[in-house]
Amino acid sequence: MREEYQALIDDISASLGTPATLEDRDFTLIAFGAHEGQEGAPDADLDPVRTRSILQRRSTAAVRKWFESFGITRARAPVRIPPDPSAGVRTGRLCIPVRHGGVVYGYVWLLDDGAPALDDPRVARAQQTATRIGALLAAEARAGAHAGELLREVLTGPAGSRAEAAEALRSTSGAVAAAPLAMVAIRPWHVGELRGSASAGPTGIPGVAAQCALPESSALAVLTRLRAAGVLAPAEGVAKRLLAAPSGGGGSGSAGGPGRTPEAASPAGTAAEAFGGVSALRGDLAGTAAAAWEEALVAARAAAAEPERFGRVVAWDAIGPYRLLGRLPAAAAPDEAVRHLFEPGQREMARTAEAFLDRAGQAGRTAADLGIHRQTLYYRLGRVERLTGLRLDDGADRLLLHVALKAARLG
Repeated sequence: MREEYQALIDDISASLGTPATLEDRDFTLIAFGAHEGQEGAPDADLDPVRTRSILQRRSTAAVRKWFESFGITRARAPVRIPPDPSAGVRTGRLCIPVRHGGVVYGYVWLLDDGAPALDDPRVARAQQTATRIGALLAAEARAGAHAGELLREVLTGPAGSRAEAAEALRSTSGAVAAAPLAMVAIRPWHVGELRGSASAGPTGIPGVAAQCALPESSALAVLTRLRAAGVLAPAEGVAKRLLAAPSGGGGSGSAGGPGRTPEAASPAGTAAEAFGGVSALRGDLAGTAAAAWEEALVAARAAAAEPERFGRVVAWDAIGPYRLLGRLPAAAAPDEAVRHLFEPGQREMARTAEAFLDRAGQAGRTAADLGIHRQTLYYRLGRVERLTGLRLDDGADRLLLHVALKAARLG
């Protein structure tokens, strides 16, 4: 279907003699026409916003807000938008809303110098083409919503209906049946802003077979297709693009996105920074989707627990002890022996103990990495032993302490 969008955008570009761009309602690039530039200076007049949209496949939240301030989400006719060099919009735009059934599904953008006039027959033909694009995007959205509903049933439905839902999901796309699969979890995913979209996430991301919001997990679940067995890079790429998606909705059926507040444990009413997890590879949906979802969700929690180690996206195979710790009951209280380490005044002792245990008890390496003198390290470790009653020269005590510290990170 992407080839069909490209052909329609090429028709608009050729008809009006100016490069056209098609974006969905989340401002994700779908197709674009070539920009030849001025003769002798092919790059001199490139518009920075258009260039970024093509190179990064998405506009920024600030650019989106600026364009939407001209009423394009409500418009039913072309909207002329003047240039604003301070916003990076060097060239004016003619925006043709892409609508179907009263819902905006995207926008056709034309670089615009004030010509042609809005009543030019070529603009009317471009509107007709945009209507055809709207019907295609609406059909794609319906298919995505249906796939999202099936994925939700596979992951959370009664045991007796999951196999049937998996078979139905498999039949919606031959590529799903043939390709290796992985689950992606984005957490937290703020679903309060959703307006009835079962797919619940940005559209148009390559490799996404189905997606659904799971409010009970505060997460977005995404079934991804992989190009080759054992290569998770496409799934990790999907997670990174979802994390880069602007938060908030843009109209009926649009999705809430991940938050941007830099504190992982934020107070009620604020957004927490989102993280992504990727499951191990699966060859089939039947009987494995729920397990893959648990792996992806645990991996996302591990990324949030140690972002300096894992980054914002991490695969299940790379999270080490969190593969076990992530399956413990979330409400489990810390062991009584280490309770005092989690008191506010002892956080430095807990950090030192964890660093020491992470480095297999190598004092020199630990002191160097923490930037402290070795004697300071020994003093702190002695404090840890007195606070916990555990002996750091005893293997079982060290294991208990290390597990307790890692489990506390998961919250």
